[in-house]
Amino acid sequence: QVQVMESGGELVQEGGSLRLSCTASGLTHANAMGWFRQTPEKGREPIACIDWYGLSTFYADSVRGRFTISRDHGKNTMYLQMDSLKPEDTAMYYCAADLSVLTKFVCVAKDVWGQGTQVTVSS
Repeated sequence: QVQVMESGGELVQEGGSLRLSCTASGLTHANAMGWFRQTPEKGREPIACIDWYGLSTFYADSVRGRFTISRDHGKNTMYLQMDSLKPEDTAMYYCAADLSVLTKFVCVAKDVWGQGTQVTVSS
């Protein structure tokens, strides 16, 4: 059984930083992973994704240059370092523990999600 858990979301001021973490267990293959975020206006959209080796990544235009995705296999954890946060980054952030498509331009998740962690950026 796959278990996915996110952490690190909180209230932060505009211009601040946060680091989200995602631990995933129970997968039996070399999985690509990703971060998605969801708002009532935009629904759930991919933000940053990374392959097993950390060599291939996807970033949404809205976060490129401000967010950095990484993973630590020793800790079975994926991270999202978020800098220069803006109010429009406010959302529920979800970890996708497995992806069906990952390229520099496209990231599509399989249906393996965590429960989400809330990020709120105040102006």
